[in-house]
Amino acid sequence: MIRMRGQLPALCTPPAGREWTPREVIKRCALSPLPILWLIAVLALQHCSVHGGTPNVLLIVSEDNGPELGAYGNPYARTPVLDSLARDGTLFKNAYVPQAGCSQSRAAFLTGLFPHQSGQIGLATWKYGLYRDNTPNLVERLRGAGYRTGIIGKLHINPEDAFPFDFSEISGSNFQRRDLNAYAEAAEEFFSASATPFFLSVNYPDAHRPFLREVDSLPANPLDPSDVEPLAYMGLDSPTLRRDTANYLNSIARLDSLVGDLLSALERSSKAEETLVVYLGDHGADLLRGKRTTYEGGLRVPLLVRWPGKALAGQSREELVSTIDLVPTILAATGAEAIRGLPGRSLLRLLSGEPAPWREHLFAEYHVHSNHNYYPQRSVRGPRYKLIQNLLPHQENPGYSFTVEKFIGWDEMDQALSQADETVRQAYDRMAVPPEFELYDLRDDPYEFRNLADDPNYQPVLRELRQVLDTWRQETSDPFLEPENVTRLKAEIEATLVDGQYQRPSGWSYREYLMTPAH
Repeated sequence: MIRMRGQLPALCTPPAGREWTPREVIKRCALSPLPILWLIAVLALQHCSVHGGTPNVLLIVSEDNGPELGAYGNPYARTPVLDSLARDGTLFKNAYVPQAGCSQSRAAFLTGLFPHQSGQIGLATWKYGLYRDNTPNLVERLRGAGYRTGIIGKLHINPEDAFPFDFSEISGSNFQRRDLNAYAEAAEEFFSASATPFFLSVNYPDAHRPFLREVDSLPANPLDPSDVEPLAYMGLDSPTLRRDTANYLNSIARLDSLVGDLLSALERSSKAEETLVVYLGDHGADLLRGKRTTYEGGLRVPLLVRWPGKALAGQSREELVSTIDLVPTILAATGAEAIRGLPGRSLLRLLSGEPAPWREHLFAEYHVHSNHNYYPQRSVRGPRYKLIQNLLPHQENPGYSFTVEKFIGWDEMDQALSQADETVRQAYDRMAVPPEFELYDLRDDPYEFRNLADDPNYQPVLRELRQVLDTWRQETSDPFLEPENVTRLKAEIEATLVDGQYQRPSGWSYREYLMTPAH
């Protein structure tokens, strides 16, 4: 609040016993022709921004990368910019996406809904989309609150016009990484275009496949396959896996440099101190047991938040958080109109370091990516244990063969498996043809190799998590509680298989039978 008393004209003087907010001062003083009152309005705007009134919001999103950063302890990562961002703000150690797919994840952190609630259950490029074109979302709410809204990079959600951005650049995926300097250049143009508070989403193509070793001399000193070991959650070693791991980490190093350019542009705009910066990956790496799964390698992501004067610098939070928490967080931080009925929670108290009661369980799911890999799943994890429910149990998971054939090949895969531990071989057999339930002890088995679902000693844990998962599915109106919906969507997808090749349909009818009144 601002106390504006003394010799000011009545127009700018609050009543006795009352304080005006900076916005009220601006509104009233701007009505006056007197130069001093215009100056008061400008100073009030500066006070409002610097001291926590209406922050700008910069949302930085990277493709297909889990928490393989130096700040998260990866020994091979070269990420000085993102590590510095973590030191300047809050690092969430246990941050997750609700589905490990690009469109599904992006829809979730812009609507605050799980994919089965929003309808974006598969890739936008395969015509999957929101149930309702008028689904409330972050962009619409911030624009309604007077924010300039912008996006650089892909949106990848259908329909695009549900998200009313005022500014848009580089709308394609850009997986060939052309003109990467253009991201920061477009952002700098946006930062300086107006004094109005802004929301800008910057979406980089790294670390999506193809894993490019070097682009425009980035990174400056790329890693070679001999420099690294494959990510531990794969449990396998092979020449292809080492090459892919090295170039995946090179992609993240390149991303780090580009984020540095973006943050430097923000500094030059003189708006860094009044900007809430959020960085996240849209899901885990496109490697074995990563993307397109409900394993930790697919769902767990980096989440860093810097907000000068608001988010504690250098803190690391252990709470289970989800990217569906971003919509309520940003709306609360900006004072924009809330969206009722969202399953997520505001992170503001965690950011400020205040004690706050928090969730004990976190939920995720899988449906389909492209039509090649329909295999619906639900999952829940608590502080220690995680349960996965496969909704087509004992049937082949097409996502397994899709990944092996596309990225490593059966000969090399078989060779790698032959050299692995028995528990790892069993894990891959289970991934190929899953049982109904998979139960993992994430404390003792963080990479989910040993299924405890049939172990008599863990039946109480299994029963508890099954009940928690069932309750959540009921509370969120999960349409896949009806088995006929599971098989009906499978049939609809398989109808697009023509001469051994899946075809992109002109549209889908799934919204007619999956959408419930709660959506």
